[in-house]
Amino acid sequence: MAELKRLSESRDLTRIERIGAHSHIRGLGLDSALEARAVSEGMVGQQSARKASGLMLQLIREGKIAGRAILLAGQPGTGKTAIAMGLAKSLGQETPFATVSGSELFSLEMSKTEALTQAFRRAIGVRIKEEAEIIEGEVVELTIDRPVAATGSGASGSGQSSSASKTGKLTLKTTDMETVYDLGAKMIEALTKEKVQSGDVITLDKASGKVTKLGRSIGRSRDYDAIGPHTKFVRCPEGELQKRKEVVHCVTLHEIDVINSRTQGFLALFTGDTGEIRAEVREQIDTKVAEWREEGKAEIVPGVLFIDEVHMLDIECFSFLNRALENDMAPILVIATNRGITTIRGTNYKSPHGIPADFLDRLLIICTQPYTEEDIRKILDIRCEEEDVEMSKDAKVLLTKIGAETSLRYAIYLITAAALACQKRRGKIVEMEDISRVYQLFLDVKRSTQYLMEYQSRYMFNEVPREADEDQTTQF
Repeated sequence: MAELKRLSESRDLTRIERIGAHSHIRGLGLDSALEARAVSEGMVGQQSARKASGLMLQLIREGKIAGRAILLAGQPGTGKTAIAMGLAKSLGQETPFATVSGSELFSLEMSKTEALTQAFRRAIGVRIKEEAEIIEGEVVELTIDRPVAATGSGASGSGQSSSASKTGKLTLKTTDMETVYDLGAKMIEALTKEKVQSGDVITLDKASGKVTKLGRSIGRSRDYDAIGPHTKFVRCPEGELQKRKEVVHCVTLHEIDVINSRTQGFLALFTGDTGEIRAEVREQIDTKVAEWREEGKAEIVPGVLFIDEVHMLDIECFSFLNRALENDMAPILVIATNRGITTIRGTNYKSPHGIPADFLDRLLIICTQPYTEEDIRKILDIRCEEEDVEMSKDAKVLLTKIGAETSLRYAIYLITAAALACQKRRGKIVEMEDISRVYQLFLDVKRSTQYLMEYQSRYMFNEVPREADEDQTTQF
């Protein structure tokens, strides 16, 4: 339990955000009636797909149904991953959301089924409730007795022992009572670290000795003429000094597995070297979690597992997923693919999206449609704001036309490149000439394919027959 506390505390670190392909997504952009807004929370268009995802969001929040699977199917660049990211943002921090790529399973130093099992258990949260005894009150007086340092040859030795021999007294009060506590060296160090002084309202955890400063007492607000802007005033606590408080720790089943699978399991969570975990360890953990649920100490939080490029999975992985979804503790499975009718990996059979028919029967399928030119313009406006790029209206019209004729991703990638070209000519607003310049410098798929077909004889290991040149160019 102590290591679970350390794990939950380590998540309070400040995150450094970078601008990524989907960093502008804040949610699904739905109203209270789960209707999709035209432009909201970074989402544009795809009203039917977002509305269907909103219904699944409600299903996940209720947490009553597990083992459901959703397929996001659509052409490349139609917002499948954006919808999955919006779903994750809407769920918040309390609901686990694990992401894995289909091709990633084949590059790990473990079996495919073990990698899928770990991914499943990363998407299942456990909310552990624990009652902690705390002391909460206003500091009336804090005195620390420091012993006189020894002189002579024993000065260095006494310097080390002086901190251990420190003693002190702490007087705490509430509106109903007042008590004096004797302090040891560790508690004195904790109070000194938090810079506790008379007039502060603090809490002491009796089990761990952790000191938390809640703020200054309102009764001491007039003690100082000048007060810092971050000073927080709170009321003096009521009732008894010693109280029992419920503390909640949120972890995933995979984190519990890793901690209990080896001696230095807590460190393995940060290094990523988890290795294969024995089935006996997982069975013991499931049994213990079931006991906590019966006693009311814990509750299961089924989350979401998102598998992108699901067509990269082979027939063995799909068989495993079929069985795993029948488990009572299975999360909501969201998968995405941009493939049509293609071969199932590991077989010679073809199937829609490269997924076996028995697994397709388990899926609720959400289709995404190609973006209209108006949707592309709105998305480019959002991306310009996200990347802090000022662009003229004519440049946006040209970039929208490029996105409609080539692809949305290509148009988005030209934004930063055009901003750099604008900086080079010492401009502040991206103009049409900047867009035209980067458009000529960086080829899209169609122009690159046309170039290859034209000069294919000059490339090594050319396998395209000459008579098929015209047909291939037309196809692209």
